[in-house]
Amino acid sequence: MAVENWVAKEIDALTEFRRDLHRNPELLYDVTRTAASVAEKLRSYGCDEVVEGIGRTGVVGVIVGQSNTSGRTIGLRADMDALPIEEETQADWASTVPGKMHACGHDGHTTMLLGAAKQLAESRAFDGRVLVIFQPAEEGGAGAQAMIEDGMFTRWPCDEVYGMHNRPNLPVGEFTISEGPIMGSVDEIRITVEGRGGHAAMPHTTVDPMPITAALIQSVQGMTARTLDPMDNAVVSICTIEAGNAFNVVPQKVAMTGTVRTLREEVRTHIEERLRALVESICAAHGAIGHLEYIRMYPVTINGAEGTRRAARAAQEVAGEDRVHLDMPASLGGEDFSFMLNAVQGAMINVGNGPSAGLHHPQYDFNDDVIAWGCSYWTTLVRQRLPLA
Repeated sequence: MAVENWVAKEIDALTEFRRDLHRNPELLYDVTRTAASVAEKLRSYGCDEVVEGIGRTGVVGVIVGQSNTSGRTIGLRADMDALPIEEETQADWASTVPGKMHACGHDGHTTMLLGAAKQLAESRAFDGRVLVIFQPAEEGGAGAQAMIEDGMFTRWPCDEVYGMHNRPNLPVGEFTISEGPIMGSVDEIRITVEGRGGHAAMPHTTVDPMPITAALIQSVQGMTARTLDPMDNAVVSICTIEAGNAFNVVPQKVAMTGTVRTLREEVRTHIEERLRALVESICAAHGAIGHLEYIRMYPVTINGAEGTRRAARAAQEVAGEDRVHLDMPASLGGEDFSFMLNAVQGAMINVGNGPSAGLHHPQYDFNDDVIAWGCSYWTTLVRQRLPLA
């Protein structure tokens, strides 16, 4: 029960690398500097194969063990992209790019997997192959899906795939995981209500989309409360409304956007169907035209039973059984590692980030004390899943 000894001699360099990434955040697929830095490191470590440009800007490294008689391959994934947020940490390594920051810890995720890759390439103390996957565009761009569609798992078939995310306010040195749905589906909704504009002093000559919009929003909230089983988790949030440009003109159209989050695909389908019926019927009842564009982005993230057990076992060897929690509550936040788990069995685990601001907050920062724990988790997982005879 401890951080592995090899990490001690690497920790200063890994910390500086993480902070360099933090100073230079990049968004979505535009992670050219980050991806180049990752590829350069992997080549310097002696990886057997390093390929850039998978899923536009993703990087894949292949490390073959001392033996490959098992013929097995496991994938380990980290995300590289930052967020369009103005940083407020005041740290010495704060973002130097206005309006961009690593507010979700992807700089730390990338660093922890790189540290593990270095050790795995040096020791080769496993039987099989390890695929280290560094993906772009987790924050809304479906980078995982892009890498899969670019043939990643066809070119390098994996038997299992694992992910790791930091968790603010879980103590450093602790892990948490659970089986089943752990993060929600992520869908975008775009609703338009088209009436008939006119003079605000003569509303009887118009079909005012404003009260129709109000009725629609109220009905959407009632829909989730009254058409779903109370045991099913779902959120429908209308987050933007745009209409009109003058105080005395009834607008022709109202446009709204929002998001839907669920933990079951059946619930996801139900909400899409009910939303479409509500938009069309409520608008029609008021003499307006309603249109719903429902954009399915990320599926539900589901940890398989075996993958969860295997991930927990590795964390328990590193941290001790009493510091690995198997009852992680599900979140309706989204995670595009869901695409990889839909393609290959595995699991995602959370590692404690200690006391900190929440994810996506302008004062959030990845805790460098977590690096050693994450590196040790990855190498322990490989040793357990690909043991030498």
